[in-house]
Amino acid sequence: MRAVENALGITIPDNARIIRNLITGIQYVQDHVIHFYHLHALDWVDIVSALKADPKKTSELAQSISDWHNSSEAYFKGVKEKLKTFVESGQIGPFTNGYWGHKAYKLPPEANLIAVAHYLEALDWQRDVIKIQALLGAKNPHAQTYLVGGMAVPVDPNSENALNAGSIAFMSGLAKKALEFVEKVYIPDLLAVASFYKEWAKYGAGVGNYLAYGVFEQDTKSNTDNLYFPRGIILNKDLSKVYPVDHKKITEYVTHSWYEYPDGDDKARHPWDGVTNYKYTGPKPPYKFLDTDKKYSWLKAPRYDDKPMEVGPLARMLVAYASGHKRVQEVVNFVLKKLNVGPEVLFSTLGRTAARGVETLVTAEMLPVWLNELAANMKKGDYRIHNSERWDPSTWPREAQGYGFHEAPRGALGHWVKIKDGKIENYQCVVPSTWNGSPRDAKGQRGPYEAALIGTPVADPEKPIEILRTIHSFDPCMACAVHVTDAEGREVVRIKIV
Repeated sequence: MRAVENALGITIPDNARIIRNLITGIQYVQDHVIHFYHLHALDWVDIVSALKADPKKTSELAQSISDWHNSSEAYFKGVKEKLKTFVESGQIGPFTNGYWGHKAYKLPPEANLIAVAHYLEALDWQRDVIKIQALLGAKNPHAQTYLVGGMAVPVDPNSENALNAGSIAFMSGLAKKALEFVEKVYIPDLLAVASFYKEWAKYGAGVGNYLAYGVFEQDTKSNTDNLYFPRGIILNKDLSKVYPVDHKKITEYVTHSWYEYPDGDDKARHPWDGVTNYKYTGPKPPYKFLDTDKKYSWLKAPRYDDKPMEVGPLARMLVAYASGHKRVQEVVNFVLKKLNVGPEVLFSTLGRTAARGVETLVTAEMLPVWLNELAANMKKGDYRIHNSERWDPSTWPREAQGYGFHEAPRGALGHWVKIKDGKIENYQCVVPSTWNGSPRDAKGQRGPYEAALIGTPVADPEKPIEILRTIHSFDPCMACAVHVTDAEGREVVRIKIV
């Protein structure tokens, strides 16, 4: 969409910009909270240990870190009883595959019980707040209301079938609920967990280079530089300099990927000239055993100026922090002070996890701002949501090419398109988990996942929770980049489709 708008020189209306910001914003907030509690927290939280917690002490601990309303002794006693029922029944659902009792767990039982309680609360909370996306985008996470030139969501205060004062008020209530949970539950829990695992500031640094396309447009131009979270590049962990982003410096290798380039697999290609060519047609994967000296990944290896780059919340917050973003600096410095650590800890597994929380809070604070902007436009009679001046392909140039930048929750997302005779001639996208999970390139440079694992201590190879902590800190996309194999050749899991 943005790539086509860029190719055809289309400027969207202001209401479309605001609606896009709201859709992305609530997706960040919901996605990051889900990631912390339901996908990552259990790398740090021992569920079974929570059964040893004293509800009275748990209540006292909870009230010492937050004034969240669900913090009574009776409340935590009920959560403990519910968890006990799960465990004794043997049907512990999402908690089934944890490495419970692992010596790498460090939280006391009471902190574990708080985390379990908030894990369950977050399930209900996220179902409610994402209704903002349902109203504006129809579907989560892949919104259905985006159009080249704007949005398909009507704005009309006089229509019940459009965004009006009632729907703005409804979303405002949800935005308030989102921010309250982030402020009073997520951030206190994040700080509490991090305080027990400060040694993880020494692990998981990765490649030390960070790329952010920037997000939350503040004007309506295609690929604008006027962004709430700025665009930029940081190299070698140096926060004293933020470099501009030039999309022409982005290339992809397939040297260690199961794809082929017509001019040789050791050469990199810009996405406009990208080829996704996989010739294997057999019934099984193209390997008997993974050999990382050869091809070993379904991902290409994106590079910026021939350098591997990390993308995601840490990259966005580092670029914002180094660019002088006042609110980001305030929250980052608050977190560092609370943990009594310096900014060097940001380049780590712990820093990556903390950055996601910082971004969630700062984004949640902006939801009411964008809703007020939308209400103000409606009040002055501006209901425009789509620019259709280039809708007719007969008005397009014979050939055009464009690119579109976006920041998905997991990181930098770029789309490149070539248009010829009114049709797409070539289209390529480089997604966040491709950046982070990339295999080595022709120069042997590791991608961020691989680099981040170097030097990680593993107490029990059969239960590698330390590996999970770092990989999960990136929030990997299960569909994009996760393939589970066992070093001994044993089957890990079998999925049956019926």
